[in-house]
Amino acid sequence: MASPAIDDYLKTIYAHTEWQDDPITPSVLAASLGVAPSSVTEMVKKLAKQGLVVHEPYRAVRLSEAGEKRALEMTRRHRLIETWLVREFDYAWDEVHDEAEILEHAISDRLLEKIDDRLGRPRFDPHGDAIPDAAGHVAREPFVLLAEATEGHAGRVLRVSDRDPELLRAIEAAGLAVGATHRAGDPVPPGAEHAIWLSA
Repeated sequence: MASPAIDDYLKTIYAHTEWQDDPITPSVLAASLGVAPSSVTEMVKKLAKQGLVVHEPYRAVRLSEAGEKRALEMTRRHRLIETWLVREFDYAWDEVHDEAEILEHAISDRLLEKIDDRLGRPRFDPHGDAIPDAAGHVAREPFVLLAEATEGHAGRVLRVSDRDPELLRAIEAAGLAVGATHRAGDPVPPGAEHAIWLSA
């Protein structure tokens, strides 16, 4: 049975491999969620029992088909709400994450559909993360993490991590919002090279 805690776990597992290939380990999952490793162990067992994840002891955690479907549904909710708050209510991109965490569990499917329609069915949220469509399809173009880009590589900023609001503000102040062009090797705020993805 779905619950906010289960949804948060599934969403975090899904998000971990969106922009890189390494599957999430229980310790990284615990750090991402800010919970004790023992809590992760218990929840992962519960998720596996419900058929939402595939996991062997001391190995990485992967979503099952059912788990990925639910994760995409919750990711869609979260990112549509973030986009709605920025476009309709003038929230800054560093302010929307916590609000969306609350609202994603509260609004109805009907309201979510109305929001999607009103926004013109956006494909990306304010941070550049892809918004899955109602069928769970995700559109994303080839990308490279700025820290791993070759010197001189030029590309559009496709995505900026929303994990650190202070860093988001510094990145915006440096003119590196989603859609801006940037060349690897040019100056960026400290830490931004691990928070910015460019078009490949």
